[in-house]
Amino acid sequence: MCRNIKPLFNFEPPATGNEMHDAALQFVRKISGYNTPSQANEAAFYEAVEEVEKTVRKLLRALETNAPPKDREIEAAKKRERNKLRFGT
Repeated sequence: MCRNIKPLFNFEPPATGNEMHDAALQFVRKISGYNTPSQANEAAFYEAVEEVEKTVRKLLRALETNAPPKDREIEAAKKRERNKLRFGT
């Protein structure tokens, strides 16, 4: 759906509250079509961000896996390498 929303599950260290908030904000921005809502829509917009963030936290607590946690630095390096191949230097 949105390239800027990153997977947050099964990483070491675990996703931070900031990362969950940023993902929720990006999701609501995408759904609403607003980068910054108008004053008339501001309350509904930020309420939706809070609700999505709560749902993300609940989901990440409930998910289970037998796979070992992924290392953030290694995954970031892989992403940089894929971007080099895709876009060049």
